[in-house]
Amino acid sequence: MQKAWFYEEHGPKEVLKLGELPIPTPRANQLLIHVYAAALNPIDFKLRQNRLSSLDFPVVPGCDVAGVVIAKGEETWKFQAGDEVYGNIQKFGSGKLKQIGTLAEFTVVEENLVAEKPGNLSFEEAASLPVAAQTAVEGFRTADFKKGQSVFIVGGAGGVGSLAVQLAKYFYGASFVTATTSTGKVEMVKKLGADKVVDYTKTAYGEIEEKYDLVYDTVGDSRNSCVVAKEDGLVIDITWPPSNPKALHSSLTVSGEILENLRPCLDSGKLKAVVDPAGPFDFNNVVQAFGYLETGRARGKVVISSFSSLHLATAITCNANNGFH
Repeated sequence: MQKAWFYEEHGPKEVLKLGELPIPTPRANQLLIHVYAAALNPIDFKLRQNRLSSLDFPVVPGCDVAGVVIAKGEETWKFQAGDEVYGNIQKFGSGKLKQIGTLAEFTVVEENLVAEKPGNLSFEEAASLPVAAQTAVEGFRTADFKKGQSVFIVGGAGGVGSLAVQLAKYFYGASFVTATTSTGKVEMVKKLGADKVVDYTKTAYGEIEEKYDLVYDTVGDSRNSCVVAKEDGLVIDITWPPSNPKALHSSLTVSGEILENLRPCLDSGKLKAVVDPAGPFDFNNVVQAFGYLETGRARGKVVISSFSSLHLATAITCNANNGFH
């Protein structure tokens, strides 16, 4: 058995319980991961709140994970027990989501959904990246963004926005990057690489003279933010449904390959993980962490540092070495 956060009914954060659930057994193409850190995403609380979502209870929330491989299925080949990995374990759009998410001591994931954790990142930093990075990359792909184009990013301090600013500048070669945020986060977004930061509490979209090749809206305000797009520019909205019917919706592709492609930027330090300074939250304080995330005021990602059952992990590793899959 393992300790995990789970819910057995839809509702507010108070339906979450800390208790014991069985440790999942990896299938042929899966890895069993000892969770060292996890990150929260809006999808985690939206699924919990949505009574129409088709979930099998109990549900352990969580998509983002960073940890150590403990055991592996017989059809895995890339990673071995002891390897440090990170990724998004939930392959959205492929059917039912896993019941055992990442807010547990152990979770399972298909091998092709994770990547080797960069050595210069802590487990907390690595856990903050997968969903946000995959979403950010998908937006630029959907827009077919070209080197030398300009981009206006709405929500430059959020989980996706903070990575979109950096990717635009250092990975996609944008000629000019502007991002919006509130007053207290302006300096943070400048440090991420934005050439210009617009304080949305002081400046309306209609007051912005510049026009951009791409408006990348991470907060769902594309109905209004579209006014800063060039006449032939594109508007990307990662929320569903987009508030602007002319905006292109972008979700994410879940793949460890995306994280591997970003490895040079991570190794060089050009692409930095943005962990909200209120955290990392202790594993015992998950309800508090969700409360903070649901305010919509987080800077970057809300991260959980999962406590480690080292004795249990050691026992599982020994069983794995003796043929456990």
